[in-house]
Amino acid sequence: MDINFNKNEDFNRLQVSELRKKLQKVYLGGGKDKIAKQHAKGKLSARERIDYLLDTPKEAIEIGAFAGDEMYKEHGGCPSGGVVVKIGNISGKKCIVVANDTTVKAGAWFPITAKKNLRAQEIAMENNLPIIYLVDSAGVYLPLQDEIFPDKEHFGRIFRNNAKMSSQGITQIAAVMGSCVAGGAYLPIMSDEAIMVDKTSSIFLAGSYLVKAAIGESIDNETLGGATTHNEISGVADYKAKDDKDALDKIKNIVGKIGDFEKVGFNRIKATKPKLDENEIFGILPKLRHEPYDMLEIIKRLVDNSEIEEYKKDYGKTIICGYARIDGWAVGIIANQRKMVKNAKGEMQFGGVIYSDSADKATRFIANCNQKRIPLVFLQDVTGFMVGSKSEHAGIIKDGAKMVNAVSNSVVPKFTVIIGNSYGAGNYAMCGKAYDPKLIFSWPSGNLAVMSGSSAAKVLLQIETASLKKKGEVITKEKEEELYNKIKDRYDKQISPYYAAARLWTDAIINPLDTRKWISYGIEIANGKPITDKFNMGVLQV
Repeated sequence: MDINFNKNEDFNRLQVSELRKKLQKVYLGGGKDKIAKQHAKGKLSARERIDYLLDTPKEAIEIGAFAGDEMYKEHGGCPSGGVVVKIGNISGKKCIVVANDTTVKAGAWFPITAKKNLRAQEIAMENNLPIIYLVDSAGVYLPLQDEIFPDKEHFGRIFRNNAKMSSQGITQIAAVMGSCVAGGAYLPIMSDEAIMVDKTSSIFLAGSYLVKAAIGESIDNETLGGATTHNEISGVADYKAKDDKDALDKIKNIVGKIGDFEKVGFNRIKATKPKLDENEIFGILPKLRHEPYDMLEIIKRLVDNSEIEEYKKDYGKTIICGYARIDGWAVGIIANQRKMVKNAKGEMQFGGVIYSDSADKATRFIANCNQKRIPLVFLQDVTGFMVGSKSEHAGIIKDGAKMVNAVSNSVVPKFTVIIGNSYGAGNYAMCGKAYDPKLIFSWPSGNLAVMSGSSAAKVLLQIETASLKKKGEVITKEKEEELYNKIKDRYDKQISPYYAAARLWTDAIINPLDTRKWISYGIEIANGKPITDKFNMGVLQV
């Protein structure tokens, strides 16, 4: 191994170590003291509830762990968006579990909480996946009510989705394990079945204090809307559990009896590990995002037996397309080649840039995978489409539009991995969040933005200096450098994978060595909903 390999390996392993440290902090939610208070009340924490519910907790995948990261500081923060979302097996059946974390502002809903809940429901609806709600929430976080209450993708959308899933036959089970107040009370009751924990759970539109203020009635919360009231008098709930574990056991029993949906039948054989050492990814991936490397070497350490059948291998070389298997599943891979390559005319092409021939090749490959019902995996390290007169005259906009059209109209499941850069229209063509990948996740090396920090800083610096000069200010070389660094630092923070994950632009940041697991999990859950649409590119013919 050369010295650069060792330097890259050290850097990338440090990034994974930093990821683990950040996750350990996130897993504490509102902190150890608040978890201890939960235990003192005889209640499990949100994560403990999910772990007890799942057959094999360590094999589950978590959606949106970094939601809310570094956001809402003026309100005390909102780790994981105040809600934990995991996909795993319950009684042998894949389910998605949504658990309010009452250690974070009593489980109150911030804007990012609603967004994360909607993402969980979206995954359930896209894949016919049973969804389990573990409810323990004080309701909407009132200081931010204007950002969560009235709009289309706000709080009310949750209940609309409850109704839609019910009509589609997607199982929804709710266990109320604490507070469930005001509008939030509709979520468990719009589910198929509702469980309440005796003495610790309650459901009501208005608590005892508000009832007293509104109509003058004096009543305690337990009598107003406790488990006994709703199981014996109102009929709102379906089961009464003696404690958290009893409620979770009831969920296991119900899920264990759910029938199966029709499968798509994606091709799968016995899985084999890559022949090449997966750990070498850390040395191949460069420390600096502008440095070239051979993406094919990354792919060979992700796919079964390190084998990929390349499509149009010697054409459109800045994009790699090919058939492979991941954990036994047949997949079509579309990846940005990051090393400099030579086209048929002998001209050098920049790695990570999409040229006309690359876009044409990818479009045709996407069409082939749709015809064969093969899921697509996009490996992003892209700086955008090629610019300049030569590319414009060759029709880069037309070829780029075809690729975007093919991605948009693809009917097979799509999975997106942000390995490095994810800039500009390249993000779109390589199946960014706007193009409905079933799952989209990033390595710690991922950068997500319109352009790189240095490029953006140069553009913004020109605008800033021009504005200052108009005001009569003298811009020295030192002042210009100071402005540049200030702008670049701000922009670099915004292209961080943690910035993207905090806003749920991605579902997760993962260790590169977990990539096979995430893609395999994704295909397995996508296999549960038959494809009814046909691939059609409309007026943009290939």
